Amino acid sequence: MRWSMRLSPIIRLASSPSWALRPAEGVDVATLQGLYRKAAAAFETAGLETPAEDARHLVSGVLGLSLTEMMTEGARQMDADEEAAVAAAVERRLAREPVYRILGAREFYGLDFMLSADTLEPRPDTEILVESALPWLDAAAKRKGKVRLIDLGTGTGAIAIALLKNCAQARALATDIADGALETARANALINGVADRLDTVCGTWFSAVRGKFDMIVSNPPYIVSDLIETLAPEVKDHDPALALDGGKDGLDAYRAIAAKTGDHLAEDGVIALEIGFDQKDAVTAIFSEKGFALAQSHKDLGGNDRVVIFTSARKS
Repeated sequence: MRWSMRLSPIIRLASSPSWALRPAEGVDVATLQGLYRKAAAAFETAGLETPAEDARHLVSGVLGLSLTEMMTEGARQMDADEEAAVAAAVERRLAREPVYRILGAREFYGLDFMLSADTLEPRPDTEILVESALPWLDAAAKRKGKVRLIDLGTGTGAIAIALLKNCAQARALATDIADGALETARANALINGVADRLDTVCGTWFSAVRGKFDMIVSNPPYIVSDLIETLAPEVKDHDPALALDGGKDGLDAYRAIAAKTGDHLAEDGVIALEIGFDQKDAVTAIFSEKGFALAQSHKDLGGNDRVVIFTSARKS
Protein backbone atom coordinates (compact mmCIF):
# COMPACT_ATOMS: atom_id res chain seq x y z
CA MET A 1 0.00 0.00 0.00
CA ARG A 2 1.36 3.40 -1.01
CA TRP A 3 0.19 6.65 0.55
CA SER A 4 0.63 9.84 -1.45
CA MET A 5 -0.55 12.11 1.37
CA ARG A 6 1.76 11.53 4.29
CA LEU A 7 1.87 13.30 7.61
CA SER A 8 5.53 14.21 7.14
CA PRO A 9 4.83 17.99 7.19
CA ILE A 10 3.40 17.57 10.69
CA ILE A 11 6.13 15.19 11.75
CA ARG A 12 8.91 17.50 10.61
CA LEU A 13 7.58 20.32 12.75
CA ALA A 14 8.14 18.25 15.88
CA SER A 15 11.09 19.03 18.11
CA SER A 16 14.16 16.87 17.57
CA PRO A 17 13.25 13.48 19.02
CA SER A 18 15.58 11.67 21.36
CA TRP A 19 15.29 8.56 19.20
CA ALA A 20 16.87 10.17 16.12
CA LEU A 21 20.15 8.88 14.76
CA ARG A 22 22.82 11.50 15.12
CA PRO A 23 25.70 10.71 12.74
CA ALA A 24 28.97 12.55 13.20
CA GLU A 25 29.94 15.19 10.66
CA GLY A 26 30.94 13.59 7.37
CA VAL A 27 29.28 10.26 8.17
CA ASP A 28 26.58 9.03 5.74
CA VAL A 29 22.97 9.33 6.82
CA ALA A 30 21.35 6.00 7.78
CA THR A 31 20.07 3.63 5.12
CA LEU A 32 16.43 2.70 4.77
CA GLN A 33 17.16 -0.74 6.18
CA GLY A 34 19.06 0.84 9.05
CA LEU A 35 16.16 3.08 9.96
CA TYR A 36 13.76 0.15 9.84
CA ARG A 37 15.98 -2.01 12.06
CA LYS A 38 16.49 0.80 14.57
CA ALA A 39 12.73 1.38 14.76
CA ALA A 40 11.98 -2.33 15.18
CA ALA A 41 14.58 -2.62 17.94
CA ALA A 42 13.14 0.40 19.77
CA PHE A 43 9.64 -1.07 19.57
CA GLU A 44 10.82 -4.45 20.81
CA THR A 45 12.62 -2.85 23.75
CA ALA A 46 9.44 -0.93 24.58
CA GLY A 47 7.47 -4.18 24.67
CA LEU A 48 5.18 -3.45 21.73
CA GLU A 49 3.31 -6.53 20.58
CA THR A 50 4.36 -6.52 16.90
CA PRO A 51 7.59 -4.49 16.71
CA ALA A 52 8.76 -5.59 13.26
CA GLU A 53 5.35 -5.15 11.65
CA ASP A 54 4.84 -1.76 13.28
CA ALA A 55 8.26 -0.59 12.12
CA ARG A 56 7.68 -1.83 8.57
CA HIS A 57 4.34 -0.09 8.16
CA LEU A 58 5.38 3.09 9.95
CA VAL A 59 8.63 3.62 8.04
CA SER A 60 7.09 2.75 4.68
CA GLY A 61 4.09 4.97 5.37
CA VAL A 62 6.07 8.01 6.47
CA LEU A 63 8.35 7.75 3.44
CA GLY A 64 5.56 6.93 0.98
CA LEU A 65 7.04 3.58 0.02
CA SER A 66 5.32 0.29 -0.73
CA LEU A 67 6.25 -2.72 1.39
CA THR A 68 7.99 -4.15 -1.67
CA GLU A 69 10.11 -1.01 -1.98
CA MET A 70 11.02 -1.38 1.67
CA MET A 71 12.77 -4.62 0.74
CA THR A 72 14.19 -3.70 -2.65
CA GLU A 73 15.51 -0.26 -1.65
CA GLY A 74 16.96 -1.18 1.72
CA ALA A 75 20.43 0.10 0.85
CA ARG A 76 19.20 3.55 -0.14
CA GLN A 77 20.56 6.29 2.10
CA MET A 78 18.12 8.59 3.86
CA ASP A 79 18.48 12.35 3.81
CA ALA A 80 18.17 14.38 6.98
CA ASP A 81 14.52 15.27 6.43
CA GLU A 82 13.53 11.64 5.86
CA GLU A 83 15.40 10.55 8.95
CA ALA A 84 13.79 13.28 11.07
CA ALA A 85 10.32 12.35 9.82
CA VAL A 86 10.80 8.68 10.67
CA ALA A 87 12.33 9.51 14.06
CA ALA A 88 9.41 11.73 15.04
CA ALA A 89 6.91 9.06 13.98
CA VAL A 90 8.77 6.44 16.00
CA GLU A 91 8.62 8.66 19.09
CA ARG A 92 4.86 8.90 18.70
CA ARG A 93 4.54 5.13 18.40
CA LEU A 94 6.70 4.65 21.49
CA ALA A 95 4.15 6.85 23.28
CA ARG A 96 1.58 4.20 22.22
CA GLU A 97 -0.10 6.19 19.47
CA PRO A 98 -1.29 3.63 16.88
CA VAL A 99 0.67 3.32 13.64
CA TYR A 100 -2.22 4.28 11.40
CA ARG A 101 -3.21 7.22 13.59
CA ILE A 102 0.30 8.54 13.06
CA LEU A 103 0.02 8.01 9.31
CA GLY A 104 -3.50 9.45 9.22
CA ALA A 105 -4.89 6.70 7.01
CA ARG A 106 -5.13 2.96 6.64
CA GLU A 107 -6.34 0.23 4.29
CA PHE A 108 -9.67 -1.52 4.80
CA TYR A 109 -11.17 -4.14 2.50
CA GLY A 110 -8.63 -3.23 -0.17
CA LEU A 111 -9.51 0.49 -0.06
CA ASP A 112 -7.76 3.52 1.42
CA PHE A 113 -9.37 5.48 4.26
CA MET A 114 -8.35 8.68 5.99
CA LEU A 115 -8.73 8.78 9.77
CA SER A 116 -9.68 11.65 12.05
CA ALA A 117 -10.10 12.31 15.76
CA ASP A 118 -13.84 11.63 15.44
CA THR A 119 -13.47 8.18 13.88
CA LEU A 120 -12.55 4.70 14.93
CA GLU A 121 -9.67 3.15 13.09
CA PRO A 122 -11.32 0.50 10.87
CA ARG A 123 -9.99 -2.91 11.84
CA PRO A 124 -9.72 -6.30 10.12
CA ASP A 125 -12.52 -7.77 12.26
CA THR A 126 -14.94 -5.34 10.65
CA GLU A 127 -14.02 -6.68 7.22
CA ILE A 128 -15.93 -9.80 8.31
CA LEU A 129 -19.05 -7.64 8.53
CA VAL A 130 -18.61 -6.35 4.97
CA GLU A 131 -17.79 -9.81 3.65
CA SER A 132 -20.86 -11.30 5.35
CA ALA A 133 -23.25 -8.53 4.27
CA LEU A 134 -22.25 -8.37 0.61
CA PRO A 135 -24.03 -11.58 -0.56
CA TRP A 136 -27.27 -10.33 0.97
CA LEU A 137 -26.87 -6.94 -0.69
CA ASP A 138 -26.06 -8.52 -4.06
CA ALA A 139 -29.08 -10.81 -3.79
CA ALA A 140 -31.35 -7.84 -3.07
CA ALA A 141 -29.86 -5.94 -6.02
CA LYS A 142 -30.60 -8.87 -8.35
CA ARG A 143 -34.22 -8.96 -7.15
CA LYS A 144 -34.86 -5.22 -7.15
CA GLY A 145 -32.32 -3.69 -9.50
CA LYS A 146 -31.49 -0.87 -7.07
CA VAL A 147 -31.00 -1.13 -3.31
CA ARG A 148 -30.62 1.27 -0.40
CA LEU A 149 -28.52 0.64 2.69
CA ILE A 150 -27.93 2.64 5.84
CA ASP A 151 -24.73 2.56 7.89
CA LEU A 152 -25.47 3.65 11.46
CA GLY A 153 -22.55 5.29 13.25
CA THR A 154 -20.47 5.31 10.09
CA GLY A 155 -17.21 6.84 11.40
CA THR A 156 -14.76 6.79 8.47
CA GLY A 157 -17.51 5.44 6.25
CA ALA A 158 -15.51 2.25 5.79
CA ILE A 159 -18.44 -0.18 5.92
CA ALA A 160 -20.78 1.79 3.66
CA ILE A 161 -18.05 2.69 1.18
CA ALA A 162 -16.74 -0.88 0.93
CA LEU A 163 -20.28 -2.12 0.29
CA LEU A 164 -20.91 0.56 -2.34
CA LYS A 165 -17.61 -0.16 -4.04
CA ASN A 166 -18.57 -3.82 -4.37
CA CYS A 167 -22.24 -3.38 -5.28
CA ALA A 168 -22.79 -0.89 -8.10
CA GLN A 169 -26.58 -1.04 -7.70
CA ALA A 170 -26.46 0.24 -4.11
CA ARG A 171 -26.89 3.70 -2.64
CA ALA A 172 -26.09 4.41 1.01
CA LEU A 173 -27.05 6.79 3.78
CA ALA A 174 -24.37 7.14 6.46
CA THR A 175 -25.24 8.51 9.90
CA ASP A 176 -23.05 9.63 12.76
CA ILE A 177 -23.39 11.75 15.87
CA ALA A 178 -20.17 13.63 15.04
CA ASP A 179 -20.01 16.13 12.18
CA GLY A 180 -16.26 15.54 11.98
CA ALA A 181 -16.82 11.85 11.30
CA LEU A 182 -19.27 12.62 8.51
CA GLU A 183 -16.79 15.04 6.96
CA THR A 184 -14.19 12.26 7.00
CA ALA A 185 -16.66 9.77 5.53
CA ARG A 186 -17.51 12.13 2.68
CA ALA A 187 -13.82 12.63 1.93
CA ASN A 188 -13.27 8.87 1.93
CA ALA A 189 -16.22 8.38 -0.42
CA LEU A 190 -14.62 10.86 -2.81
CA ILE A 191 -11.24 9.16 -2.56
CA ASN A 192 -12.80 5.79 -3.35
CA GLY A 193 -15.05 6.96 -6.18
CA VAL A 194 -18.49 6.49 -4.60
CA ALA A 195 -19.30 10.03 -3.44
CA ASP A 196 -22.22 10.21 -5.86
CA ARG A 197 -23.88 7.26 -4.10
CA LEU A 198 -23.26 8.20 -0.46
CA ASP A 199 -25.45 10.60 1.50
CA THR A 200 -24.82 11.60 5.11
CA VAL A 201 -26.94 12.85 8.00
CA CYS A 202 -25.95 13.84 11.52
CA GLY A 203 -27.86 12.24 14.37
CA THR A 204 -28.03 9.39 16.86
CA TRP A 205 -28.88 6.11 15.16
CA PHE A 206 -32.24 6.61 13.39
CA SER A 207 -33.07 9.98 14.96
CA ALA A 208 -32.59 11.99 11.73
CA VAL A 209 -33.53 9.22 9.30
CA ARG A 210 -36.58 8.91 7.09
CA GLY A 211 -37.59 6.05 4.82
CA LYS A 212 -36.85 2.36 4.54
CA PHE A 213 -33.72 0.45 3.59
CA ASP A 214 -32.92 -2.93 2.11
CA MET A 215 -29.99 -3.30 4.50
CA ILE A 216 -29.25 -1.80 7.89
CA VAL A 217 -25.61 -2.22 8.87
CA SER A 218 -23.61 -1.02 11.86
CA ASN A 219 -20.51 -1.51 13.95
CA PRO A 220 -21.86 0.19 17.08
CA PRO A 221 -20.00 0.78 20.37
CA TYR A 222 -20.14 -2.44 22.39
CA ILE A 223 -17.49 -2.19 25.10
CA VAL A 224 -18.81 -2.34 28.68
CA SER A 225 -18.30 1.10 30.23
CA ASP A 226 -16.33 -0.22 33.22
CA LEU A 227 -13.89 -1.98 30.88
CA ILE A 228 -12.86 1.06 28.84
CA GLU A 229 -9.97 1.85 31.18
CA THR A 230 -8.62 -1.69 30.83
CA LEU A 231 -8.18 -1.40 27.07
CA ALA A 232 -4.77 -0.96 25.48
CA PRO A 233 -3.53 2.66 25.35
CA GLU A 234 -3.72 2.54 21.57
CA VAL A 235 -7.49 2.14 21.89
CA LYS A 236 -8.60 3.96 25.05
CA ASP A 237 -6.34 6.97 24.50
CA HIS A 238 -6.83 7.42 20.77
CA ASP A 239 -10.20 6.04 19.63
CA PRO A 240 -13.18 8.34 20.34
CA ALA A 241 -14.92 7.28 23.54
CA LEU A 242 -18.37 7.59 21.97
CA ALA A 243 -17.41 4.92 19.44
CA LEU A 244 -16.30 2.50 22.16
CA ASP A 245 -18.63 2.86 25.13
CA GLY A 246 -21.63 0.53 24.90
CA GLY A 247 -23.03 1.34 28.32
CA LYS A 248 -23.25 -0.63 31.54
CA ASP A 249 -23.61 -4.00 29.79
CA GLY A 250 -22.25 -3.03 26.37
CA LEU A 251 -25.66 -3.41 24.71
CA ASP A 252 -27.14 0.10 24.73
CA ALA A 253 -26.60 0.70 21.02
CA TYR A 254 -28.17 -2.61 20.02
CA ARG A 255 -31.29 -1.79 22.03
CA ALA A 256 -31.55 1.63 20.40
CA ILE A 257 -31.10 0.19 16.90
CA ALA A 258 -33.53 -2.69 17.46
CA ALA A 259 -36.20 -0.33 18.81
CA LYS A 260 -36.47 1.54 15.48
CA THR A 261 -35.39 -1.07 12.94
CA GLY A 262 -38.98 -2.11 12.25
CA ASP A 263 -39.77 1.44 11.10
CA HIS A 264 -36.90 1.54 8.62
CA LEU A 265 -36.36 -1.99 7.28
CA ALA A 266 -37.84 -2.69 3.85
CA GLU A 267 -39.68 -5.91 3.12
CA ASP A 268 -37.16 -8.74 2.78
CA GLY A 269 -34.49 -6.46 4.26
CA VAL A 270 -31.66 -7.55 6.55
CA ILE A 271 -29.78 -6.16 9.54
CA ALA A 272 -26.04 -6.88 9.69
CA LEU A 273 -24.16 -5.99 12.89
CA GLU A 274 -20.71 -6.36 14.36
CA ILE A 275 -20.77 -7.60 17.97
CA GLY A 276 -18.43 -8.23 20.86
CA PHE A 277 -17.00 -11.73 21.17
CA ASP A 278 -19.45 -12.72 23.95
CA GLN A 279 -22.57 -10.85 22.81
CA LYS A 280 -24.18 -13.12 20.23
CA ASP A 281 -26.89 -14.53 22.50
CA ALA A 282 -27.70 -11.19 24.14
CA VAL A 283 -27.94 -9.28 20.86
CA THR A 284 -30.03 -12.09 19.34
CA ALA A 285 -32.43 -11.85 22.27
CA ILE A 286 -32.74 -8.08 21.85
CA PHE A 287 -33.67 -8.35 18.18
CA SER A 288 -35.86 -11.40 18.72
CA GLU A 289 -38.01 -9.37 21.11
CA LYS A 290 -38.57 -6.85 18.31
CA GLY A 291 -39.67 -9.46 15.77
CA PHE A 292 -36.40 -10.34 14.05
CA ALA A 293 -34.79 -13.74 13.60
CA LEU A 294 -31.12 -14.64 13.47
CA ALA A 295 -30.40 -15.71 9.89
CA GLN A 296 -26.61 -16.06 10.07
CA SER A 297 -23.69 -15.53 12.39
CA HIS A 298 -20.02 -15.33 11.49
CA LYS A 299 -16.78 -15.67 13.42
CA ASP A 300 -13.63 -13.60 13.05
CA LEU A 301 -10.19 -14.96 12.26
CA GLY A 302 -9.65 -15.62 15.96
CA GLY A 303 -12.69 -17.89 16.13
CA ASN A 304 -14.82 -15.40 18.07
CA ASP A 305 -18.42 -14.51 17.24
CA ARG A 306 -18.17 -11.22 15.37
CA VAL A 307 -21.16 -10.69 13.03
CA VAL A 308 -24.89 -11.38 13.28
CA ILE A 309 -27.42 -10.98 10.48
CA PHE A 310 -31.15 -10.71 11.17
CA THR A 311 -34.26 -10.84 9.02
CA SER A 312 -37.90 -10.27 9.83
CA ALA A 313 -39.20 -13.28 11.76
CA ARG A 314 -42.11 -13.41 9.33
CA LYS A 315 -39.66 -14.02 6.48
CA SER A 316 -37.21 -16.36 8.23
